[in-house]
Amino acid sequence: MQPTAWAASDPDAVVRLDMVKRHYRVGDETVRALDGVSFVIRRGSYWAIMGQSGSGKSTLLNILGCLDRPSSGAYWLNGVNVAEMDDDSLSDHRLRNLGFVFQSFHLIPQLTVCENIEVPMLYLGLSQTTRRAKAEQLAERVGIGHRLRHLPSELSGGQRQRVAVARALANDPAVLLADEPTGNLDSATSVQIMELFQELYEQGKTVVLVTHEADIAAYAKASIHLKDGKILSVTEAEA
Repeated sequence: MQPTAWAASDPDAVVRLDMVKRHYRVGDETVRALDGVSFVIRRGSYWAIMGQSGSGKSTLLNILGCLDRPSSGAYWLNGVNVAEMDDDSLSDHRLRNLGFVFQSFHLIPQLTVCENIEVPMLYLGLSQTTRRAKAEQLAERVGIGHRLRHLPSELSGGQRQRVAVARALANDPAVLLADEPTGNLDSATSVQIMELFQELYEQGKTVVLVTHEADIAAYAKASIHLKDGKILSVTEAEA
Protein backbone atom coordinates (compact mmCIF):
# COMPACT_ATOMS: atom_id res chain seq x y z
CA MET A 1 0.00 0.00 0.00
CA GLN A 2 1.30 3.45 -0.88
CA PRO A 3 1.63 5.83 2.07
CA THR A 4 -0.76 8.75 2.29
CA ALA A 5 0.70 12.25 2.22
CA TRP A 6 -0.37 14.49 5.06
CA ALA A 7 -1.46 17.94 3.92
CA ALA A 8 -1.94 19.29 7.42
CA SER A 9 -2.54 22.85 8.45
CA ASP A 10 0.64 22.67 10.57
CA PRO A 11 3.61 22.24 8.20
CA ASP A 12 6.02 22.31 11.16
CA ALA A 13 4.63 19.07 12.63
CA VAL A 14 7.43 16.60 11.93
CA VAL A 15 5.85 13.89 14.12
CA ARG A 16 2.14 13.30 14.63
CA LEU A 17 0.53 10.33 16.35
CA ASP A 18 -3.24 9.91 16.11
CA MET A 19 -4.78 7.38 18.53
CA VAL A 20 -1.86 4.98 18.23
CA LYS A 21 -2.37 1.63 19.90
CA ARG A 22 0.06 -1.26 20.23
CA HIS A 23 -1.56 -4.37 21.66
CA TYR A 24 -0.16 -7.89 21.66
CA ARG A 25 -1.04 -11.25 23.11
CA VAL A 26 0.83 -13.02 25.91
CA GLY A 27 -0.88 -16.33 26.38
CA ASP A 28 -4.54 -15.59 27.00
CA GLU A 29 -3.88 -11.98 27.99
CA THR A 30 -3.90 -8.86 25.81
CA VAL A 31 -1.12 -6.47 26.74
CA ARG A 32 -2.01 -2.86 25.95
CA ALA A 33 1.52 -1.48 25.66
CA LEU A 34 0.17 1.69 24.03
CA ASP A 35 -3.51 2.45 24.34
CA GLY A 36 -4.57 5.44 22.28
CA VAL A 37 -1.63 7.87 22.22
CA SER A 38 -1.90 11.17 20.33
CA PHE A 39 0.54 14.09 20.19
CA VAL A 40 2.41 16.41 17.82
CA ILE A 41 6.11 17.29 17.78
CA ARG A 42 7.13 20.32 15.72
CA ARG A 43 10.40 20.93 13.93
CA GLY A 44 13.16 22.39 16.04
CA SER A 45 11.64 21.34 19.36
CA TYR A 46 13.18 19.33 22.20
CA TRP A 47 11.00 16.71 23.89
CA ALA A 48 11.50 14.18 26.66
CA ILE A 49 9.39 11.04 26.88
CA MET A 50 9.21 9.81 30.46
CA GLY A 51 7.70 6.93 32.37
CA GLN A 52 8.55 4.10 34.71
CA SER A 53 9.20 0.54 33.58
CA GLY A 54 6.06 -0.81 31.95
CA SER A 55 4.68 2.64 31.14
CA GLY A 56 4.95 2.14 27.39
CA LYS A 57 7.87 4.44 26.66
CA SER A 58 10.03 1.71 25.08
CA THR A 59 7.11 0.65 22.88
CA LEU A 60 6.54 4.28 21.92
CA LEU A 61 10.23 4.66 21.08
CA ASN A 62 10.02 1.62 18.80
CA ILE A 63 6.99 3.11 17.07
CA LEU A 64 8.63 6.53 16.68
CA GLY A 65 11.79 4.86 15.39
CA CYS A 66 9.85 2.83 12.80
CA LEU A 67 11.14 -0.35 14.43
CA ASP A 68 7.59 -1.50 15.20
CA ARG A 69 4.16 -0.77 13.78
CA PRO A 70 1.00 0.38 15.54
CA SER A 71 -1.82 -2.14 15.95
CA SER A 72 -4.09 0.75 14.97
CA GLY A 73 -3.92 4.50 14.55
CA ALA A 74 -1.70 6.68 12.37
CA TYR A 75 1.90 7.83 12.72
CA TRP A 76 2.94 10.67 10.44
CA LEU A 77 6.71 11.16 10.13
CA ASN A 78 7.79 14.14 8.08
CA GLY A 79 4.46 14.29 6.28
CA VAL A 80 3.93 10.59 5.53
CA ASN A 81 1.83 8.02 7.38
CA VAL A 82 4.46 5.37 7.99
CA ALA A 83 1.86 2.98 9.42
CA GLU A 84 0.77 2.38 5.81
CA MET A 85 4.25 1.68 4.38
CA ASP A 86 5.58 -1.68 3.22
CA ASP A 87 8.81 -2.90 4.83
CA ASP A 88 11.19 -1.64 2.14
CA SER A 89 9.60 1.82 2.00
CA LEU A 90 9.59 1.99 5.79
CA SER A 91 13.30 1.16 6.00
CA ASP A 92 14.14 3.84 3.44
CA HIS A 93 11.99 6.46 5.18
CA ARG A 94 13.59 5.59 8.53
CA LEU A 95 17.09 5.93 7.04
CA ARG A 96 16.33 9.33 5.55
CA ASN A 97 14.40 10.86 8.44
CA LEU A 98 15.65 9.42 11.73
CA GLY A 99 18.92 9.43 13.61
CA PHE A 100 19.36 7.11 16.62
CA VAL A 101 21.51 7.47 19.73
CA PHE A 102 21.44 4.48 22.08
CA GLN A 103 22.44 3.90 25.69
CA SER A 104 24.97 1.25 24.65
CA PHE A 105 26.41 3.28 21.73
CA HIS A 106 26.03 0.41 19.19
CA LEU A 107 29.25 1.27 17.39
CA ILE A 108 30.83 -1.33 15.10
CA PRO A 109 33.99 -2.42 16.98
CA GLN A 110 36.03 -3.26 13.87
CA LEU A 111 35.52 0.19 12.32
CA THR A 112 37.33 3.41 13.14
CA VAL A 113 35.55 6.50 14.43
CA CYS A 114 35.44 7.93 10.92
CA GLU A 115 34.14 4.69 9.41
CA ASN A 116 31.42 4.36 12.06
CA ILE A 117 30.16 7.86 11.28
CA GLU A 118 30.12 7.01 7.57
CA VAL A 119 27.80 3.99 7.91
CA PRO A 120 24.42 5.76 7.30
CA MET A 121 25.92 7.58 4.31
CA LEU A 122 27.09 4.27 2.87
CA TYR A 123 23.47 3.05 2.89
CA LEU A 124 22.42 6.32 1.26
CA GLY A 125 24.81 5.56 -1.59
CA LEU A 126 27.10 8.57 -1.15
CA SER A 127 30.59 8.43 -2.64
CA GLN A 128 33.58 7.60 -0.48
CA THR A 129 34.97 11.11 -0.88
CA THR A 130 31.68 12.69 0.19
CA ARG A 131 31.29 10.27 3.11
CA ARG A 132 34.78 10.92 4.41
CA ALA A 133 34.51 14.70 4.18
CA LYS A 134 31.16 14.80 5.96
CA ALA A 135 32.28 12.30 8.62
CA GLU A 136 35.29 14.46 9.42
CA GLN A 137 33.07 17.56 9.59
CA LEU A 138 30.59 15.87 11.94
CA ALA A 139 33.39 14.52 14.15
CA GLU A 140 34.67 18.06 14.58
CA ARG A 141 31.14 19.28 15.27
CA VAL A 142 30.73 16.91 18.25
CA GLY A 143 34.28 17.36 19.56
CA ILE A 144 35.80 14.05 18.49
CA GLY A 145 37.74 15.16 15.40
CA HIS A 146 41.10 14.32 17.00
CA ARG A 147 40.16 10.62 17.29
CA LEU A 148 39.12 9.81 13.71
CA ARG A 149 41.48 6.84 13.26
CA HIS A 150 40.81 5.23 16.63
CA LEU A 151 38.64 2.17 17.25
CA PRO A 152 35.73 2.29 19.73
CA SER A 153 37.71 0.18 22.20
CA GLU A 154 40.28 2.98 22.39
CA LEU A 155 37.70 5.59 23.44
CA SER A 156 36.08 6.57 26.71
CA GLY A 157 32.32 6.16 27.16
CA GLY A 158 31.71 9.85 26.54
CA GLN A 159 33.82 9.77 23.38
CA ARG A 160 31.92 6.73 22.11
CA GLN A 161 28.63 8.53 22.66
CA ARG A 162 29.93 11.55 20.75
CA VAL A 163 30.73 9.23 17.84
CA ALA A 164 27.22 7.80 18.08
CA VAL A 165 25.75 11.32 17.95
CA ALA A 166 27.85 12.19 14.90
CA ARG A 167 26.71 8.99 13.19
CA ALA A 168 23.08 9.82 14.02
CA LEU A 169 23.53 13.19 12.29
CA ALA A 170 25.14 11.73 9.16
CA ASN A 171 21.85 11.46 7.22
CA ASP A 172 20.73 14.96 8.33
CA PRO A 173 17.65 13.46 10.02
CA ALA A 174 14.35 15.21 10.55
CA VAL A 175 14.29 13.81 14.11
CA LEU A 176 17.12 12.79 16.43
CA LEU A 177 15.94 10.00 18.77
CA ALA A 178 17.97 9.38 21.91
CA ASP A 179 17.24 6.34 24.10
CA GLU A 180 18.65 6.77 27.62
CA PRO A 181 21.78 8.35 26.06
CA THR A 182 23.55 8.89 29.40
CA GLY A 183 22.62 5.55 30.97
CA ASN A 184 26.17 4.14 30.70
CA LEU A 185 28.00 7.37 31.58
CA ASP A 186 29.20 8.94 34.80
CA SER A 187 27.63 12.16 36.03
CA ALA A 188 30.24 14.56 34.64
CA THR A 189 30.23 12.91 31.22
CA SER A 190 26.43 12.84 31.22
CA VAL A 191 26.40 16.61 31.60
CA GLN A 192 28.77 16.97 28.64
CA ILE A 193 26.58 14.79 26.42
CA MET A 194 23.43 16.63 27.43
CA GLU A 195 25.16 19.94 26.68
CA LEU A 196 25.89 18.53 23.22
CA PHE A 197 22.20 17.76 22.70
CA GLN A 198 21.41 21.29 23.87
CA GLU A 199 23.77 22.68 21.24
CA LEU A 200 22.15 20.56 18.52
CA TYR A 201 18.71 21.78 19.58
CA GLU A 202 19.91 25.39 19.52
CA GLN A 203 21.22 24.75 16.00
CA GLY A 204 17.71 23.75 14.90
CA LYS A 205 17.61 19.97 15.35
CA THR A 206 14.44 18.24 16.53
CA VAL A 207 15.43 16.13 19.54
CA VAL A 208 13.30 13.45 21.21
CA LEU A 209 14.83 12.01 24.36
CA VAL A 210 13.55 8.87 26.10
CA THR A 211 14.52 8.65 29.77
CA HIS A 212 13.32 7.74 33.25
CA GLU A 213 15.65 10.26 34.91
CA ALA A 214 14.09 13.59 35.81
CA ASP A 215 17.41 15.47 35.79
CA ILE A 216 18.09 14.33 32.22
CA ALA A 217 14.53 15.10 31.09
CA ALA A 218 14.92 18.60 32.53
CA TYR A 219 17.17 19.52 29.61
CA ALA A 220 14.20 19.18 27.24
CA LYS A 221 11.77 22.02 26.63
CA ALA A 222 8.66 19.82 26.71
CA SER A 223 7.78 16.40 28.08
CA ILE A 224 5.31 13.56 27.72
CA HIS A 225 4.68 11.35 30.76
CA LEU A 226 3.33 7.87 30.12
CA LYS A 227 1.60 5.47 32.48
CA ASP A 228 0.02 2.12 31.60
CA GLY A 229 0.25 2.83 27.88
CA LYS A 230 -1.54 6.17 28.07
CA ILE A 231 -0.39 9.78 28.24
CA LEU A 232 -0.57 10.89 31.86
CA SER A 233 0.48 14.47 31.14
CA VAL A 234 2.06 16.75 28.55
CA THR A 235 4.11 19.70 29.70
CA GLU A 236 5.39 22.39 27.35
CA ALA A 237 7.70 25.25 28.28
CA GLU A 238 6.26 28.71 27.93
CA ALA A 239 7.33 30.55 24.78
